[in-house]
Amino acid sequence: MIGTEEKNALREAVIEQLRDVYDPEIPVSIFDMGLVYEVKISDECHVHVLMTLTAPNCPVAESLPQEVKEKVLTVPGVKSADVEITFEPEWDQDMMSDEAKLELGML
Repeated sequence: MIGTEEKNALREAVIEQLRDVYDPEIPVSIFDMGLVYEVKISDECHVHVLMTLTAPNCPVAESLPQEVKEKVLTVPGVKSADVEITFEPEWDQDMMSDEAKLELGML
């Protein structure tokens, strides 16, 4: 079991890894795109990622969640991981970070 500080540090490390995962059609990380809704860390160092896709028929609907899981599992201290896809709420461009909007010329 880990404490709150360790959980927070682990969560930040997971987020850093997620910043290295890109939607292949858009040159911005899935985290900055706003596709990651939640990163939960359990007391046993299990990571649960709740995320969405830009559209339900996204061409990477099968491969992207697996890539996310593999990236999360590379973080030291993570014991296991799972990725849940949701379409509630539906993703829209307002969920993007300012950095992502700037990168895509939207600001």
